Amino acid sequence: MKCPFCGFPDSKVIDSRSADGGQVIRRRRECKECGKRFTTFERFEQFPVAVIKRNGDKEPYRREKILIGLKKAFEKRPVTSQQIEDMATEIEAELRAEGKSEIPSSSIGMAVLRKLKEVDEVAYLRFASVYKEFKDLSEFQSELGQLLEKKERE
Repeated sequence: MKCPFCGFPDSKVIDSRSADGGQVIRRRRECKECGKRFTTFERFEQFPVAVIKRNGDKEPYRREKILIGLKKAFEKRPVTSQQIEDMATEIEAELRAEGKSEIPSSSIGMAVLRKLKEVDEVAYLRFASVYKEFKDLSEFQSELGQLLEKKERE
């Protein structure tokens, strides 16, 4: 592995551990030339998945889009960045388990909503208001009412 500091083409692995629920290997490395340490992540290459947008266009699946949506939903909420990463990994695993090479964007959005509903209702409402394109306060109120009814039943 090439050193990101000095560009030397060789480094040694100091430590390896599993990350993201066993989906990734995290390696601590040390450059054989300058001695600086850095971290790399090794993830197995998965088959390409295309996302079918609402308008019918197709684009490659990008994990970053799920992470961006989750981070916006959890802004100023008591959730760590590691928890957000873990949720993205769980959502991605759920989608890939379907074994499809094309996934509608609506399936991705619904998977995110299900996960948010389990973890944080405020984050769920934030994401739902954008994803479901609430047009006015009554749609927001309706969604909130459904959450409150569910909570009362529990």
